[in-house]
This record gives sequence, C-alpha cells and structure tokens, in this order.
Amino acid sequence: MAGVELASRTGRGIVAAAVLGSGMAFLDGTVVNVALVRIGTDLDASLADLQWVSNGYLLSLASLILLGGSLGDRFGRRRIFVLGVIGFAVASALCGAAPTPGLLIAARVLQGVAGAMLTPGSLSMIEATIRREDRAKAIGSWSGLGGVAGAIGPFVGGWLVQYASWRWAFFLNIPLAVVTVLLARRYVPETRDEQAERGRFDVLGAVLATATLALTTYALIQHAALGPALTTTLAVAGVLVGVGFVVVERRTHTPMVQPSLFRERQFTGANVMTLVVYGALGAVMFFLTLQLQTVLGYGPLLAGLATLPMTVLMLFLAARGGELGARIGPRLPMTIGPLVCAGGVALLAPLRADSSYVTGVLPGVVVFGLGLCLLVAPLTATVLAAAPDRYAGAASGVNNAVARAGTLLAVAALPALVGLGGEAYRDPAVFSGAFRTAMWLSAALLVAGGAVSWLLIRNTPRNAPLASTSPD
Repeated sequence: MAGVELASRTGRGIVAAAVLGSGMAFLDGTVVNVALVRIGTDLDASLADLQWVSNGYLLSLASLILLGGSLGDRFGRRRIFVLGVIGFAVASALCGAAPTPGLLIAARVLQGVAGAMLTPGSLSMIEATIRREDRAKAIGSWSGLGGVAGAIGPFVGGWLVQYASWRWAFFLNIPLAVVTVLLARRYVPETRDEQAERGRFDVLGAVLATATLALTTYALIQHAALGPALTTTLAVAGVLVGVGFVVVERRTHTPMVQPSLFRERQFTGANVMTLVVYGALGAVMFFLTLQLQTVLGYGPLLAGLATLPMTVLMLFLAARGGELGARIGPRLPMTIGPLVCAGGVALLAPLRADSSYVTGVLPGVVVFGLGLCLLVAPLTATVLAAAPDRYAGAASGVNNAVARAGTLLAVAALPALVGLGGEAYRDPAVFSGAFRTAMWLSAALLVAGGAVSWLLIRNTPRNAPLASTSPD
C-alpha cells in the first residue's frame, strides 16, 4: 500500500491508536511500580512476590513478544493488535480482583501474554503504514505522546492507590482499551507480510524462548531458597535452552525471527544497546520507587509524582529527539543519551532519608529524562529502518523482547547482587545502602550502552535508501 501522510487524518489516527495501545501497557507498568508497597502490605507479599508481580508480566511479555510480532506479520498487524488490547483489558480486570499474591502474579502473566500481541503491533502499524519520509517523526511522536500515559499514570495511579485501592489502578485499563479498539478499527489500515506462508508457526521456537527466560529468571529470583547448586543448574539450563533456540531459528523453514536480520550490523548493534540500557532503566525505576516510599517516607501518590518531570520531558522533547536522529544520524544521540541518563542516576545515588525533593530527587530525574529524550526515538527508528518492511512486526518484536528481557533480568538479578532478599526491602537502613549500590551499577550499565552505540551504530548517509525499503 502507498504510505499514509502523517499530517493526514488517517495518519494521526494511526499514531493515536498506537500511542493509546502502547501507552496503556506503559501506564500499567507505572502504576504497578507505584502500587508495589501497598500490594505488599495488603496481600502480605514478600520481596520475591513483588519481584514476580513485576517479572511475571515481563517474563511472558518478553518470551512471547517475538511470536506476537510474527503473528501480526502473517495474519494482520491491526488484527493481532486489537486482540492484544482486548486480552490486556480482561487480564487487567483479573489483576484488580486478585485476592492473593499467587493469583495476582498469574493474572499479570496473562497481561504479559496480551501485551506480547499489542506491543509490537503498535510500532509495526506505524512502520507499515506511514510514508517513509514521515516515519522518524511519527516514531518520535509515538515516543513523546506515550509520555502522556507516563505523565497521567503517577498522578491518577498514585491517587487511586493512596485514596481508593491499588485494584482500581488495574481497572483503569478497561476504558482505555475500549477507546483504543475503536480508533484502530476506524483509522488503521490492515497490513501483513504478503509473502509469508500461512498456517505455519514456529511453536518450538516460542517454547524454547519462553523456557530460556523462565529458567534464568526463576533461578535469579529464588536463589536464596534454591541454594547455590540448584540455582547454578537452572541458570545453566536456561543458557543451554537459549542456545537451542538459536539453532532452531537457523534451521526451521518458518522461523519466528529471521536470522538474516542479525546479519545487519545496525540491527544487531541497536539491540545489544537496547539490552544493556533498558536493563538499567528498569532497575532504576524499580529501586527508585521503593527508595522513595521505604526510606524517604513518600506515599504512593507522591512517589508517582516524583518521577513526573521525566515523562513531561518525554512528552515535549521525544519527537525532537527523533527529528535530530533523522537529521544528523542516530550514532551521536544513541551514544550521548545513555551517558546523560547515567549522569542522572549518579545524581540519584546519594538519596537518603533526609534528602529533599528539590535538591535530592528533582535534578537526577530531570537529567535522566533528558537522556531518555535523546536516545529512545532514534533507537526505535534505527531498529525498524534496519529491517525490510515485510518483517516490521518481527523487528519490532525483537527489539521489544530485548528491552523487556533486559528489564526482566536486571530486576531479577540486582536485588541479589546488592544483598536484598525476603523482607529486607521493608527495612529503611538496609534498603538505603542497597539502593546506592544498585544506582551505581545501573549507571555503569548506561555508560556501557553508550559505548556500544559509539562502536556499533553507523549513520546512514542522508541520500541513501533505508534498509526497510530494500528487498529481502
């Protein structure tokens, strides 16, 4: 199909549907971070339970998002996106009604399954429908407008958690899903990979990807209860299953992920950078939210509002970051952005019980947000531009899976690395020391991400065709 102009009514409708769909998932993550302490108190949950409330969702999302992107390419990106939005709403209702930590974790896993269908679709719909010259700006708008969910989430979610119940924070997804489905049905043209073989699925690949992350994450989170021997056994088993996944994808006729994508240096480099940087970003948000409530004594509402400046910056500046990357090339923004984020994390590291918001929290949050504005849109545009249009869903799925896997592994591993376990997160003295160590480790990961970008990302010449328009 001919590309849709971004400034047209249809173009704006496509971006709006994509933003609301991905924003719903982003809002949910923001609210869950704010609600963790109240969930722990209300359901008598341990630190491992709280980790699984976050990681249960991320595990199923990261494990199945490749399959979700592939299904969109084969059977229609809008169709799979809409099914994912509906499933996310149903799972959110189950989360809100959960009476125990175990049932809440199970419902969060179902949310992740639905998120694996809608998340890659939100970007692949833009890549497959918006005309080539408008795509970088459209992705920047998607990144920036997605910040609306981040800006609303801490206030609305924090207010609901503090003055009503954390359960209503999940129920909030239901009306958002209704609006998203209506917009998608009205404005988004259906697109698919017309060369794909119908009816053939890489079931073995999906099973192996899921098993790899499940084994590794379980070993990291439950290390104290499992003991060194069993922890090591499960972790090694996860790595071996991961090797099996790579072998299967190289040999199967209809792989979930085309191995040819990774022969493109730009695609591989951007995904390596994504793994490192998003691992750090997930760890920072997890530890910062707990630090604000456990050590500084913030309520859920104030803890949510504390990070509002970074989402406001994303709202107003992320599209500019996308335009900058399109004009000068992605290498410099993707190198400097993580370094700026690392500076923000370094400013947050000294936070303690007597720190004020203006001098202790705000500077770090602002600097961190500015770094995100530089790196997010160029990173996303680079990944999608490095893949042929027919694999838009798969490329988006790979990058989303890598981002979630990075967050998943960081949130699972860092508490153990900094000496947290059991109920230790409730002790302000213990948690404060662990927080400081976690921030410096996260800053180091961000610096490493900047180095990866400088070494592996190249700038596409201004007049060269995008890889996404080349034949496979």
